[in-house]
Amino acid sequence: MALFIYGTANNTGKDFFTHEDRRNFFLRGYTGHDGSNYVDTWVIGNNEKGALWLADKGGTEKTKSEAQTLVSAAVTLAQNAWDALSDGEKAIRGDRPSTITIP
Repeated sequence: MALFIYGTANNTGKDFFTHEDRRNFFLRGYTGHDGSNYVDTWVIGNNEKGALWLADKGGTEKTKSEAQTLVSAAVTLAQNAWDALSDGEKAIRGDRPSTITIP
């Protein structure tokens, strides 16, 4: 059995996930991009409570490859924006965004 479920669901802010959720299953969020919009991309512990959480949030399950593609697209956009900055702005903003590999 796979350790994680991957999916997208819009983070609605306060109480989108709770401390109890975090105790019941692994949960980590990433920014993704689907070609036209930024999307909240989630890695969720593969158990009943994690699967129910994604369903309750109106989420869409993705494969690991699909989720990684979304996250990588957002990173590429951030890197391109950083590359377009002047040297002075780069010095102020810090390091160039780095590659993210989801678990």
